[in-house]
Amino acid sequence: MIRAWLVLAALLVSGVAHAGPDARPAAAPPADARPAAAPPPDGTGEPAQPSPADKRRIIGILEIRVDGVPDDVKEGFQRGIEEKFDAKRYWLTNRARMKQMMMGSTKWTDGCVVGQCLAEVRTQTGADLVLLAALTGAGTSFGYVVTLVRTDNGRVLRQASERCDVCTVNEAMSRATRTTVDLLDKVPDKLPDEAAEQTATVDLAVGRVEQQLAARDRRNTRLGFALAVVGLAAAIGGGVLYARDEQTYAAMLMAGGGAALASGVVVLTF
Repeated sequence: MIRAWLVLAALLVSGVAHAGPDARPAAAPPADARPAAAPPPDGTGEPAQPSPADKRRIIGILEIRVDGVPDDVKEGFQRGIEEKFDAKRYWLTNRARMKQMMMGSTKWTDGCVVGQCLAEVRTQTGADLVLLAALTGAGTSFGYVVTLVRTDNGRVLRQASERCDVCTVNEAMSRATRTTVDLLDKVPDKLPDEAAEQTATVDLAVGRVEQQLAARDRRNTRLGFALAVVGLAAAIGGGVLYARDEQTYAAMLMAGGGAALASGVVVLTF
């Protein structure tokens, strides 16, 4: 009887133990199980365009032309700029991304690097400036030309060039990279308003002409007044002589005075 009660108690304790909640904490999922952010569609590893709140100026690498040097110099030159330019002031859009963004335009043709056609580049990419680079070489002689062009009016903003008669490709590319970064650093925060400057120049020239005309009018007025006064005085003197029966001298003086008075009136009138 006692053995039966012991077996029943053991069964009850075992059932309660299995029915209770598991007190062990659940294991956290591994860190590498979290979903990774999808890369941008262009595969560059960075957003294609700055956000609207980003106030940095957009610079687009529109063309890198090489002649007499390996084609991979293009990519090396571009990487050098990306590593050294001031990312706090500028948003740099690389050459491949610029071409991709312009493919959707029906108004732009490859080869447009200056002039009013760059307005379409500004519309499609938002770039304020585009960068053009030409790297050339022959033997141990290398040179480069780097140009910054405004997209609002299609005009050259800054340009630099150099030629090295005895140097390597890497040395020439390094110099071209430093020159490009230096050009970007010297771009003012506010681009010059060329239309306003031209208007101011025209206004200044017109103002000078008006001043010259006003000064001439003042001189003519003084001259005309002087001639009129002298002529009138001569005419009066001739009248006095005529009254004294000195008709010969009177006639000569009156004639000269009349001519001077007439000249003064003409100068004052015109």
